[in-house]
Amino acid sequence: MSEYTLTIREVVPGDLSAWSVLWDGYNRFYGREGPTALPADITALTWGRFLDPTEPMYALVAEEGGRLLGLTHFLFHRSTTLAGPTCYLQDLFTVSEARRRGIGGQLIEAVCARARQGGATRVYWQTHETNATAMRLYDRVAERTGFVIYRKLV
Repeated sequence: MSEYTLTIREVVPGDLSAWSVLWDGYNRFYGREGPTALPADITALTWGRFLDPTEPMYALVAEEGGRLLGLTHFLFHRSTTLAGPTCYLQDLFTVSEARRRGIGGQLIEAVCARARQGGATRVYWQTHETNATAMRLYDRVAERTGFVIYRKLV
């Protein structure tokens, strides 16, 4: 048990170094390292979008005792089936030593609160079928829709 309080907050410019450590961990988890690593310019572009008030892309971090323990990234977009915006939770990551403490669930709830503030009535996300640990959390906090994702590079 930590003597510090966990805080979920938006990223600020001074978070870049600590956020980068989390971002690198997230990408390693999904096998994006070495020859398949994200190019540095994509990471820089992504970070810049989080700080640009004209972009519909956002980042929240979980901070405890001055250390970032988790991150989530989300964005708003239109839908053909809803009048208001939809919120897509694109990335969610917690450092391994802080897992199973409820941080992922708190980050999801923080995104849901921001979605409501933004006029969205739906938050959705995806994970890899092998990510059984995350799926146990997701099955507790959300509905599994049954949709299968396809992707084609163009």
